Amino acid sequence: MNRAPASVWRRPTHFLAFGLGSGTVPWAPGTFGTLAAIPFYWLMSELPLSWYMLIILATFIIGVWLCEVTSRDLGVHDHSGIVWDEFVGYWITMAAVPFSWEAALWGFIVFRVFDVFKPWPIRWADRRVAGGFGIMIDDVLAGIYAWSTIHLWLWLH
Repeated sequence: MNRAPASVWRRPTHFLAFGLGSGTVPWAPGTFGTLAAIPFYWLMSELPLSWYMLIILATFIIGVWLCEVTSRDLGVHDHSGIVWDEFVGYWITMAAVPFSWEAALWGFIVFRVFDVFKPWPIRWADRRVAGGFGIMIDDVLAGIYAWSTIHLWLWLH
């Protein structure tokens, strides 16, 4: 069970790392973190692709720092409530996908499958890369796998 520290509500870095509080749910915080990323994708989907990608880059860089600081403060490498990485991974999944609720749902499902099952090299990165970068990189890779899957499906249909 996820035990979210009280600092999530007192420290802005922890609040952001915990996905604006979405990572504080007692079970499946990664799933809830990904769900919380959907409204932001809805807003971002209207942006030109270059701006969308710039936001992903910025949120990745900020996320490395947020996850590093929060995990260090909590004394846990990758606390289950840290879900900023799910936000960024989902946004990578949905890059250049026109918004629809069906697309948002399929992106959610495909991203969660890759994030949970962690095919190579995602599992390798999850186990061997430390720090904030390590927390972020497995979800970035899951997002890239999910993005490839979504775009292959869109291309075939």
